[in-house]
Amino acid sequence: MTTPAASVQLYTLATQFTDDMHGSLEKLAAIGLREVEAFRFVDEPQKIREALDATGMTAPTGHAPLLSDTLWTPDGSTPTPAPEVVFEAAATIGMSTVIDPFVDPERWRTEDGVADIAERLNKAAELATTFGLSVGYHNHAMEFVADFDGQSPYERFVSLTEDRVALELDLYWAMVGGQDVPALVSRLGDRLLAIHVKDGVSPGLNPWAPGAEDFSSASLDQRRPGEGDVPLVESLQAATNIAHAVIEYDHAPGDVFEDIAASYAFLRDGGFVR
Repeated sequence: MTTPAASVQLYTLATQFTDDMHGSLEKLAAIGLREVEAFRFVDEPQKIREALDATGMTAPTGHAPLLSDTLWTPDGSTPTPAPEVVFEAAATIGMSTVIDPFVDPERWRTEDGVADIAERLNKAAELATTFGLSVGYHNHAMEFVADFDGQSPYERFVSLTEDRVALELDLYWAMVGGQDVPALVSRLGDRLLAIHVKDGVSPGLNPWAPGAEDFSSASLDQRRPGEGDVPLVESLQAATNIAHAVIEYDHAPGDVFEDIAASYAFLRDGGFVR
């Protein structure tokens, strides 16, 4: 087992980073972090790269839509750029892997839809190589709603994608999707490039299941590591070859930098990151 580096998804502090890139990165560096995972980076990659360089930080991974015309979030949708534009921006920042963070839940409900998602990401992986990059996918919980002869849409997707397509497993959302999270981590094995480390209380019903009510990030009961229902220790122990343990809160419970510091302390003190 390799020991991953600690990182933080910048969606966690989207407002703070937008208002003050340099100052936000300095605060993360003071906590002890040396990596971040970029978010909404396509419009100003050079500015982000300069802020990273000035603070001694890197962004080896980043989230950007590769499979959708619009990117949905619980707080609204945004149009998506062409993959070539995404990859050029990622290369400017110095990334290694661009990870698609969300695909329309309806596309995960049918076998044909899942096959199309996998085919598109395989094609994106080929294009990414021309920029010196790889691609990956980050889950939520809609990938675990349907059932294809005992196989979840997520695991069907994994079986249809090439090995060079990386996986980033969000432990909280896998739990919300009703998964045995450590067992899933173990089955994914070396395909896992990264894990999103977050804790919280399950809402009880998968937000994307039939009959579920609409939700927003603010409605999620997310907590610092060890204060929720996610089996973080067992999941991290089950990982075999992850390179990045990425701290994230969709909805930080308190001061965002203090919450990030608590997550980093959990990872560091537990010996889960180098």
